[in-house]
Order: sequence, then C-alpha cells, then structure tokens
Amino acid sequence: MDRRDQITDVAIATLAREGMRGLTHRAVDRAAGLPEGSCSYYFRTRQALLAATVERLAALDTDELAPVTPVPARIDAERLAALMAGMAERAVTVNRDRMLARYELSLEATRRPELRAALVAVGERYRELAAALLAAAGATDPERQGRALVAFLDGMIFDRLAGAGRVPLAGADFRRSFAEALRGVLDAPAG
Repeated sequence: MDRRDQITDVAIATLAREGMRGLTHRAVDRAAGLPEGSCSYYFRTRQALLAATVERLAALDTDELAPVTPVPARIDAERLAALMAGMAERAVTVNRDRMLARYELSLEATRRPELRAALVAVGERYRELAAALLAAAGATDPERQGRALVAFLDGMIFDRLAGAGRVPLAGADFRRSFAEALRGVLDAPAG
C-alpha cells in the first residue's frame, strides 16, 4: 500500500468516526501514526484530501465489484438480487466506515461544488454498472431503471446505518427486498 492510500484509508476511518468536522490534516497524521505535516505534504488542501478520499472509496468499491466486471451477457434476476443483497450487507457490516464516510462526503458536497463534481463522476460509474447489469437481466429501460435501482440500494443501506428503521435487515431480508424491487423493474413496461 502506498502512502497516499494509507492516508486516504485513515481519512475514511476518520470521517466515519469523527464526521466532517473531525477530518483535518493533523487528525489524519495522528490516526495514521505519521509525522505531523505528512497528510498536507501529499494533499495540500482540504479539497485535495476530500477528492482523493472520494477516489479511494471508488477504487475500493471497484475492487469489490470485480466479480461482475465485465458484465456477463445474461444474468438472471435471482443472481442479481443476491449480488445486490451481498453488497448491501457488506456495506452495513465490513464496509460500514466506507459508507459512513461516503454519506459525510455526500452531505458536504451539497455545499462544495468541486466535491460534488467528484462524487457525481464516481457515482456515474455505479449507475452505468447498474444499467449494464439490468440490461443483461432484460430490463426495458436500463439507464433510467439503473438510476432508480442504485437509489434503492443506497436508501436501503442508509436506512440500516442512519435511518429510523426499527427492524434491521440482513441476509435473507435484503435478498427478498432486492428480489421484489428487481421484479418491479424487470416487469415494468418501457417508457
């Protein structure tokens, strides 16, 4: 792991633990056990650190999505539901810090156009993948439906991590929810 990855991994953990206000160059140096000034050496400004953190989140997600890239020519709805359920379950368990950091960055992006641009660019990759997977599953309008499906996935994860949902979903519950959503998407007429 190179130093930039080490710093952005610590930035992700710091965002998850301390929120946006707790993310400083000095806090990252301390948490990483690096000499003071190391973070600012690699990422001169807070914006540079935030943009690099967005890219690191995307790189980690890309590694995790490797089993479905390239997208197969055909994928059945059951396999796609299981894939999405697995992503959601990992997002609320082993990748919890990544999701919390992503939500912190997303909220901050509502006030920082340059951060918003970075998040939109990364988010478009996920929407394109969702559209390709839905096309492989036979969706009638995969681009539009892919955006909706990503929003559904994100909403399920957000509800589990930060929402007011009383009953936590996991395993079979996630699979059932995604299977139901996919049935609605795949059975919908075009237009």
